[in-house]
Amino acid sequence: GGIAMQKRRMGKTEEMVSVLGFGCMRLPLLNPNDAASIDEEKSLELVRYAIDNGVNYIDTAYPYHGNGMGGAGKSEPFVAKLLKDGYREKVKLATKLPSWLINSPEDMDKYLDEQLERLQTDHIDFYLVHSLNKTVWEKLKKLGIGKFLDKAIKDKRIRHAGFSFHDTHEYFNEIVDYYDWSFCQIQFNYLDEDFQAGLDGLNYAAAKDMGIVIMEPLRGGKLADELPSEVHAAFENSGLKRSPAQWALRWVLNHPKVSVALSGMNSMQQIKENIEVSEQTPPDSMTDEETDIINQAKHILKSRIKINCTACKYCLPCPAGVNIPGCFTMYNSHHMFGKEENYIRMMPEDQRASKCLECGQCEEHCPQSIAIREELKKVKELFGS
Repeated sequence: GGIAMQKRRMGKTEEMVSVLGFGCMRLPLLNPNDAASIDEEKSLELVRYAIDNGVNYIDTAYPYHGNGMGGAGKSEPFVAKLLKDGYREKVKLATKLPSWLINSPEDMDKYLDEQLERLQTDHIDFYLVHSLNKTVWEKLKKLGIGKFLDKAIKDKRIRHAGFSFHDTHEYFNEIVDYYDWSFCQIQFNYLDEDFQAGLDGLNYAAAKDMGIVIMEPLRGGKLADELPSEVHAAFENSGLKRSPAQWALRWVLNHPKVSVALSGMNSMQQIKENIEVSEQTPPDSMTDEETDIINQAKHILKSRIKINCTACKYCLPCPAGVNIPGCFTMYNSHHMFGKEENYIRMMPEDQRASKCLECGQCEEHCPQSIAIREELKKVKELFGS
């Protein structure tokens, strides 16, 4: 090292945050098949090493390291242990209200208080309404989410209110405009410039002086570990000694409006690599040559996309319950990166391609004119369901 971790301003909060944040959702496990079995000794060493080397933004959430979105996971209690011995004072702590579990105004207080307990702290620095989409958002508005956040800031249980977002772009601006948010968290990487909130959403939020937290800068690790050989070749031909992960992170951090990029790091090598990139990528520091190389990589990946689906969701709801954009996303992912195991693991059986009744209703609404019924057959053939 020698160079210090770069800090950036988190929008109107005026807090200075490390440009690299630690996402506590992919920690080393004792049993690779059990997300709740965090290897605490190893994880503690990793996260504290990162903090000792300048990372001051620690991100967790209610369900992380659990068995799905229903209940409480093991990430928050682990973070409580991590923050002992003076580490709480060294970091800004972020966690999230499990928005999909909220059914009454009282639920919001209930979960926040439970989280303060789980994290063994008297305040959350950056509190996010987790994983907003249209359905959840409409419900939270009725239940008075704005009033709840105002109250929690006033009684100092939280310092700053934000949200994380998982839906199509048109709802993003509406949510931004609804409340005086301090920051937001969106997915952004060199392949997904136009996905969900995208670059337009990033700029819209930044124009309101919101802090911008980026999740999935490596697209769940795919832009690090699972690239086709042509993409590796494009990076290697650049003559720059930089791993694919470093390229992807550098691309994100090069954007001046990005305050923090979250990485779910689970090895010392990843942490050291990411810290190095974070120290060496001030805003607007990428050369035209480097941008060209990233564009080559992006072009190669996009050329492998089989179904031109933008996940606009106009095809939904499907009368048979098929998650059409989800099926297509995973099918494309398989063709871009190779073996896609998430389909059988993550796609509920009643939403899979095999449930298609071929009624054709979806095709009337698709702006890309995709032959959805035909394509779903290919998905079913590939994944066997």
